[in-house]
Amino acid sequence: MTRLTGVVRGLVTALAALLAVTTAPANAGATTEPKAPKDFVALRTVDPTIIQEMRYFTPHNFVGERIDGYEQPICILTRPAAEALHQAQLRLLRQGYTLKVYDCYRPQRAVNHFVRWAKDLDDQAMKGEFYPNVDKSRLFADGYIAEKSGHSRGSTMDLTIVKLPARPTRPYHPGQPLVPCYAPKDERFPDNSVDMGTGFDCFDTLAHTLDPRIQGAQRANRLLLKNTLESLGFVNLAEEWWHYTYKPEPYPDTYFDFPVSWKSLSSGH
Repeated sequence: MTRLTGVVRGLVTALAALLAVTTAPANAGATTEPKAPKDFVALRTVDPTIIQEMRYFTPHNFVGERIDGYEQPICILTRPAAEALHQAQLRLLRQGYTLKVYDCYRPQRAVNHFVRWAKDLDDQAMKGEFYPNVDKSRLFADGYIAEKSGHSRGSTMDLTIVKLPARPTRPYHPGQPLVPCYAPKDERFPDNSVDMGTGFDCFDTLAHTLDPRIQGAQRANRLLLKNTLESLGFVNLAEEWWHYTYKPEPYPDTYFDFPVSWKSLSSGH
């Protein structure tokens, strides 16, 4: 009886060891992504009429590749920011325009991607379009790249205005010839946005919202966006005509890192 018990005990021990070996790698590889707080929403669920052209999900950006953390091409915002944007859209629709967002909530891992790229001075693949007049070694000193972004707090967005009916924007093909972001509208990358004087994410002083060199229709277009949004509680970043933050921010001191995807939201699809 004692011998049999010893054999059984040995078999049980061996089986337990085998299970530990076979299950350990699976458990070790399982990671749980952070989730968004409940008051973050997909803009589409608040206003499906706002055009979304999520540039960092695509290679058409200053880095030249999809940015870390952008798993799906959706705009995510805090609910107050999304609802205020909906009110702005209603005002613009009555005037024959629609909003178009380029970027909304941005995870910290995406900002980290920007920082790594900025430190790699040999990678200048997209310089011809996005920073033709800026030495890449100056991106931090000149404020174009930083280690934290207001976008990660969830109430900041990059956006423009499109005249209705909106024409589709031609797809960007990696490797195509690049044209400076401040070139005349009919020369730079074709965007269905109204003419704002520069393209989106243009690292140049001409992108400053009230740069005195921007006049006529270009200035009027910037002011239409600015006046519409500021009347609803948004604050513009003076150095970027496309950058607005809804105030007061629900999370003024928190930088989130959940991925840009439906599964990050409590509501899912």
